Amino acid sequence: MKFEDLLSEINGFGRFQKMVLCINFFGRFSLACHFLLGNFIAVIPSHHCSISSLDVDEIFENLTQEERLTVSIPVQDDGTPASCHMFSYPQFHLLSNFSSPSEVAVVQCQNGWEYDNSTFISTLATQWDLVCDKRALSRLTTTIFFIGVMFGAAAFGSLSAMFGRKPMLLVSHMLGMGFGLCSAFSSSFIMFAVLRFFTGFTITGSVIISTILNVEWVSIKHRKLVGVIDSLSWTFAFMSFPLVAYFIRDWRWLTVAISLPTVTAIITWWWVPESARWLIANGRVDKAHYYLHKCAVMNRKKEVVVSIKPENLAKIIVIDRGNRKYSYLDLVRTPKMRKLALLTGITWFAVATVAYGISFNISSFGLNRYLTQFVYGAIEIPAKLSIYYLLDKFGRRITQAGSLLFVGISESLTYRSFNMKMARTVIAVLGKGCSATSFGTVILYSSELYPTVVRQNGMGYNSFVARLGVSVAPLILLSDDVWNHFSQVILSSLGLSAAFVAYLLPETRGRCLPETIEDVEGIRYGYVEKLSSLGN
Repeated sequence: MKFEDLLSEINGFGRFQKMVLCINFFGRFSLACHFLLGNFIAVIPSHHCSISSLDVDEIFENLTQEERLTVSIPVQDDGTPASCHMFSYPQFHLLSNFSSPSEVAVVQCQNGWEYDNSTFISTLATQWDLVCDKRALSRLTTTIFFIGVMFGAAAFGSLSAMFGRKPMLLVSHMLGMGFGLCSAFSSSFIMFAVLRFFTGFTITGSVIISTILNVEWVSIKHRKLVGVIDSLSWTFAFMSFPLVAYFIRDWRWLTVAISLPTVTAIITWWWVPESARWLIANGRVDKAHYYLHKCAVMNRKKEVVVSIKPENLAKIIVIDRGNRKYSYLDLVRTPKMRKLALLTGITWFAVATVAYGISFNISSFGLNRYLTQFVYGAIEIPAKLSIYYLLDKFGRRITQAGSLLFVGISESLTYRSFNMKMARTVIAVLGKGCSATSFGTVILYSSELYPTVVRQNGMGYNSFVARLGVSVAPLILLSDDVWNHFSQVILSSLGLSAAFVAYLLPETRGRCLPETIEDVEGIRYGYVEKLSSLGN
């Protein structure tokens, strides 16, 4: 008997599976919000030099604020006060002549900056003056966070493969919330950057572990539905977060507000089961029998597991002799696993880079950033619901490649309509929808491609590569300082290239999950419903 057959007999999508799915759905809220936190706390509001050093003996006492700026701050080409320079001494003649003569001495800000607090009470930039020559540091915090996520994905992928899904899920929840709360009370930028790294490192375990748990506990015919619901948890957070940020305009309290909900994930963790597949594959059949019995009772199928003894479960999944421990090296030891790792790695990198390149670019359209972020989240609902139809109609491979193709096309159209703000916004939103379809598909697709014995390692590796892409995304957006369309060209090229790579992956629709590396290589005797050969 295959594990899928046993799972179907005890109801592969009963109350037990729905409970696990619901717990993991809401348990990711903090994680998804942390991913977008930089869009609001790293904002650099309008600013100009502090003019207090020029107001000697209160010579500005009888001047309005506008007049004070006129005699103290040079005007830029667009008519706004310069952000990083000031006059070396007051230019009172400008009150009658608004032209700024070129011979007037201009110096860098001497006594800090004054910020426009009409939108944000406090941001990283206003807290530590991350402006002018330090401007890039504000955006760098996002990259630092995702570098932490990148290494955390690899670490938790390996640790959960060795010690189990459930214990490492708790570790991720507790440490992620702890570092997140500590970062909100940082006393320096360096301290904040370090704590953001560790927040990303620890919090990422929750998503890769919960995704695997969801997939490994449901039957074949429900994996598609679970994949869609699983991805909608991100959409729920992406839509909710701008509402939270709208009412909390201080970066410290906003960080606290999105970290605290992890408390509910820690409480509900007690009801999360360990993966029965992982337990059987690691020889812990008694514990696997316990969870299968629990699942059967909750699904009202108790009579099914009564006749199954723990020792019989070892025959369900054929594993190597001895207590072999699998590692990331097993992803590249054999030919087809190497090819699988290469193709999925490239696909994940492109999917993540393009998706977050679009998500981080909410300020370039000249529209309200809260509304833009909300719309970016809302468009994911129809995009991800369409996955259910697309996966059934066209399969995983065509859906993955097709969605990446449309993302690439939309990005190319975005920079071609650069001077039309509304057109750019509409195209960008459509592109965001396609990227959401792509992201939702690749998570389910990859979890079906890797065998049980290295599935967590495979997902950890893919998540590592994806977070590398997300780390690069803010830097790609900075390339617009060189040429206004540079970032769109890069993102478009990535989407189009990855569409071709994704098409080379094998189809998994309607197939059993592979249990061992031999299943993927096609050399295990008796494995009838194995995956088709890579490249076919």
